[in-house]
Amino acid sequence: MALKNFLVLMYRAVIFSGLMVPGTTLLAAESGNGFDYSDALVPADDIFWGGVPRDGIPAIHEPKFIAASDKHSPRDRDRVLGVFHNGIAKAYPIRVLDHHEVVNDRFGDEAVVVTYCPLCASGMAFTSRFSDVDLSFGVSGLLYNSDVLLYDYQTGSLWSQIMSTAISGPLKGTAIPAIPIANTTWRDWHQRHPDSLVLSTDTGFHRNYRGSPYAEYQSRGQLMFPVGKHNRAYRNKELVLGIRIGGVQKAYPFKELRKHGETSFSDSVGGTELLIEWREKDKYARALDNKGEEIPTVIVYWFAWYAFHPGTEIFTALN
Repeated sequence: MALKNFLVLMYRAVIFSGLMVPGTTLLAAESGNGFDYSDALVPADDIFWGGVPRDGIPAIHEPKFIAASDKHSPRDRDRVLGVFHNGIAKAYPIRVLDHHEVVNDRFGDEAVVVTYCPLCASGMAFTSRFSDVDLSFGVSGLLYNSDVLLYDYQTGSLWSQIMSTAISGPLKGTAIPAIPIANTTWRDWHQRHPDSLVLSTDTGFHRNYRGSPYAEYQSRGQLMFPVGKHNRAYRNKELVLGIRIGGVQKAYPFKELRKHGETSFSDSVGGTELLIEWREKDKYARALDNKGEEIPTVIVYWFAWYAFHPGTEIFTALN
């Protein structure tokens, strides 16, 4: 397993960074890719190098979009992250995000960062204005609980995607506001948002966007990197809908939603009544509040949700 993980690290380095001098990459690893996280909110020993230098996985800073009707739009079964915000709908194909992980975008006048961690299958979007400054984000090349650590270019702070919080740097302890995001099929998103824009593969980078470099990883139960907590109640890569409200966390494993069978049902998290919607065909779930408004959630692998939320409640279907 150690040899396999080493080969995976080298593979990631070649795929995302092109031809590099190995000594340069190893030096970046030894120095934490240039970040000082000795006073981080999480144990420094639990932060791991992900096999690439800072910005070795290049964020997209000037995204281009095509119309839903464009011949290069996704196929029906392709997975996308969908964001509907400020009256604007946009879809971000995961086959593109696999290679970039971060898209710095705007919805009208509002700065929004769309993020995706292929190791955790976690897509999350955040508004990114702080103290009248629009932060822009990149990929640090570091991981915590196998999840991408972002960093902002303005202050150099490290941010945990799933924690949605800066864990080190000048903004340490600052939470970043999440907005609803759908991890679903293009068929489903396009049906609900026929005028959606689609992130173009014209990114300015030479990548093979036709397939995923993580296909083998997704099909196997093994992890590439250590995580702090494990729970064998479900397979490592069982997808769950994760919800956090008022300090309470709850996971809705897709396995349980499948057994439950209802396309929508009422439930509560932290005393808040919710409507849970489930689309088995699209492997997609979301949560609505009592006003019918979608709330921020995350679809993520079980291992990652539990690693960050070991006290999580779990929805189970009645037998």
